Amino acid sequence: MNLNAVKWSTALFLACLGLTPAPAQSALPAITLDEFLNTTEITGARISPDGTAAVLGTESPDWKAETYRHTLWLWTAKDGLRALTQAGSDEGAEFSPDGKWIAFLSDRPVLGVVDDTDKASDSATGDAKLRARYGRMRANEADDDKTTRLWLISLAGGEAQPLFREKLDVHAFAWSADGKSIYFSAAAPQPHDQEDSQKEQWKDVIRWREQERGDLLLAMPVESSLANTAALPAAHPASHNEPESKLANSKAKSDESALPLPAGAATLARINLEIAEIAPSPDGKSLAWVTNSISHRMENPADTEIYFLPTAGGDPRQLTHNSALEAGLRWSPDGKFLHFAVKAAGGSLEGKYQDVQGRLYRLDPASTAAEIPVERLGAEFSGSFEDFSFLPGGRIIALGLKGTEQQIYTVDGPRANALPAMPGTYAAISAPRTGSSLLVRYSAINQPGQVYLAADALHPEKLTALTQLNPVFAQRAKPAWMPYTWKAPDGVTVEGVLLFPPGISPGKPESKHLRMLTFIHGGPADADGNRFGADWYDWATLAATRGWLVFRPNYRGSTGYGDDFMLQIAPRLVSKPGEDILAGVDALVKDGYADADKLAIGGYSYGGYMTNWLITETTRFKVAVTGAGAVEHAANWGNDDVTFDDAWYLNGKPWETPGNYQSEAALFRMNRVKTPTHIVQGSGDVRVSFLEGVTLERALQQLGVPHHFLVFPGEGHSLGNNPWHGYIKLREELLWLDKYVSK
Repeated sequence: MNLNAVKWSTALFLACLGLTPAPAQSALPAITLDEFLNTTEITGARISPDGTAAVLGTESPDWKAETYRHTLWLWTAKDGLRALTQAGSDEGAEFSPDGKWIAFLSDRPVLGVVDDTDKASDSATGDAKLRARYGRMRANEADDDKTTRLWLISLAGGEAQPLFREKLDVHAFAWSADGKSIYFSAAAPQPHDQEDSQKEQWKDVIRWREQERGDLLLAMPVESSLANTAALPAAHPASHNEPESKLANSKAKSDESALPLPAGAATLARINLEIAEIAPSPDGKSLAWVTNSISHRMENPADTEIYFLPTAGGDPRQLTHNSALEAGLRWSPDGKFLHFAVKAAGGSLEGKYQDVQGRLYRLDPASTAAEIPVERLGAEFSGSFEDFSFLPGGRIIALGLKGTEQQIYTVDGPRANALPAMPGTYAAISAPRTGSSLLVRYSAINQPGQVYLAADALHPEKLTALTQLNPVFAQRAKPAWMPYTWKAPDGVTVEGVLLFPPGISPGKPESKHLRMLTFIHGGPADADGNRFGADWYDWATLAATRGWLVFRPNYRGSTGYGDDFMLQIAPRLVSKPGEDILAGVDALVKDGYADADKLAIGGYSYGGYMTNWLITETTRFKVAVTGAGAVEHAANWGNDDVTFDDAWYLNGKPWETPGNYQSEAALFRMNRVKTPTHIVQGSGDVRVSFLEGVTLERALQQLGVPHHFLVFPGEGHSLGNNPWHGYIKLREELLWLDKYVSK
């Protein structure tokens, strides 16, 4: 790969804004692997309170450094787009209420990180020694400090400044309503003497649950905190004299005051869970937050609930008690209701846990009922709600996935009405506090995602592009595509997407008898549709440019087709979707699109589950590529970081329904496999254990089935650490497919 061709820089990004029209489709060359994986992804977009500016987050591969760079960009109506940060690890940006500051998260190094054990002795040596110690930091100290802190940068110019220097990893943050303070959560630190004692006693031993500590909810005054960090770190640990009533699960005041917290930080609450989202009320009189498991092992939906706390003091009140995973917590503009979402496969408030489509809810935090009533919004919508926002007048708009399209809807009580829009996928909506505009991200299969501004939020079909990322895709051949429907064996209609090699149009003679890759999405709570994808996970368009007809089935369990369609995956976790997929392959062969002798199959995560299962069902696939897919479910239940949905899919825990765990597992049917199979797995994957890949490889080795197994060191489920891992994965998968199925 030519590194000179893939370097990311501000100049290259801004040059993209002068993109010239692409030549005629017939003259366009195919996109290369290098070009395909050198994409820049938009990771976040927020509009300013007055609608005149936007802050954007991007992720791009840094091939030389073998990492991904996270950069923030500022767009203003006056000056257009410019780079806001350059550190490469900046994300999660939010405007202050007055629009003058942007707060963001970063693990960039901080000179003079506070070390309370040394400060006391240094404090007596005078300012000169303090400046010598804290003004420059040894390189190895800076390299070792990967703390995710809160940083602020002024829109008026200047460098970003940390809100504090202490080693506190921030989990969530939010501006106060008046912008004078920032609320944030962080794992409760230990007093130094306790930390040293535990290190001495336990060395590097991990005490699986005992060492977990909950979060502190802190408030920091912005102006004085910036003044402190711009000067010198405090010479002594901060002293905290908050009323004990402000602490949930509080310890003695002496214990709290000994914690190494930033000077000026006020402790509002301490709980034995992680605080994942914070939502201050518009009037500044209260706070709400959503909790999460400390370890991020989702063993119990009850770990994710909504809490409420008056800012004047008191103990937090738990507002919800259910089997759903609340997210997207927002106050209505009038401050009367708390709104939230339960995303697809996040459970349901209506009874026991089950994987249904995304839903919207609201509750009244002022209710004194023991069980606060929760109202479902947009209940008549048959698709899946993915996100929502408020327009300045209080009207709710939401993203709704239905079939192969994700569009914008207004939500009024139980009703949801689609706004006029372009075919494709809208995402990441952000509305200002004043004005009528709306910031959105939009993409389609052949149109890379960009950030757009709609002058009228109720007319998102009229968009002005703020970015023109990844222009190479306009300069390369594009695959034609179409939705495709067929009947499952039980008569249910199933839908998917077909992508054709560039230059081949559906219905033309050349669109018949093609080699076909059945490419299965993960989840299973997801759906393939009219949206852009270009990475190691979503490479359907690249496969099409390599001469494959790509079949992307939205099998039973997929979102966007109603709750009943989604629920039918349980307890037949792989066999029911497998019937849908094989019926789709049969229909495509019968309709003449696919060559029955040139069939391939592949997928990652749940797509890997299905690939592993389907090669035990039939030998008609000549080749398979699979990644991070389970071959059995009992050990995977034990190793998975999300355990309760595994048990829901199979109607119980392993000892409760052992028959389901065995009958739905590919491992016990491996003697049927004849398909040459390429396997990939991250060595640190805890979503689908690395050992599932090892087990699959051993079975294929024992059976003498041709296979390759690639292990990516240090990678979890998302292969998000080193872009070369995704590059090598995709390079080898394409070679494997071509080896066994020729054009």
